[in-house]
Amino acid sequence: MNDHVSLHPWTADDLPVLERSNTPQMTTFLGGPESEEQLVKRQAKFLRLWKEGEARMFTIRADSEEEAVGSVGYWKTQWAKADVYEAGWSIATRYQGRGFASRALRDCLQHAAILGDRQYVVAFPRVDNAASNSLCKSVGFVFREEEDFEYPKGNPIRVNAWSFDLAALREEHSPNEQQTTL
Repeated sequence: MNDHVSLHPWTADDLPVLERSNTPQMTTFLGGPESEEQLVKRQAKFLRLWKEGEARMFTIRADSEEEAVGSVGYWKTQWAKADVYEAGWSIATRYQGRGFASRALRDCLQHAAILGDRQYVVAFPRVDNAASNSLCKSVGFVFREEEDFEYPKGNPIRVNAWSFDLAALREEHSPNEQQTTL
């Protein structure tokens, strides 16, 4: 099945998307499940950062599914002394293996290219997270190096640093298309 995938701006009704991804299996590479209080704080943070223009978080919808299958987004950060976006994603376990992550991440990068103000998007999957590292490579991120990282804060991990140059995507769009928003 090749479902159409679409991104929808994060709303106050999207806490269940976070809850579906908050399982031991889904958070193996992210320090484990969060408490209900932490999820509520993350939900509020997604909404606040969108309003402030600091991040763009989306739910991922597939035509064949009634509920959102996951989330994807990007936020402002610094890496290698440069202003960049960092990307993150999550596809609920029961929806994995159907190509939703790659299609959603490509759409998210397209959004960042058209509406964003930075040249690069970076991602930092743990070195042992084969699925996320494979996703980065398949979508066109370039491997840069292994790095020390903390996630969650205070939890040292080793990650692969990947970057995606948005310039090529920007060249594909005319100025009129750049006025479009999701």
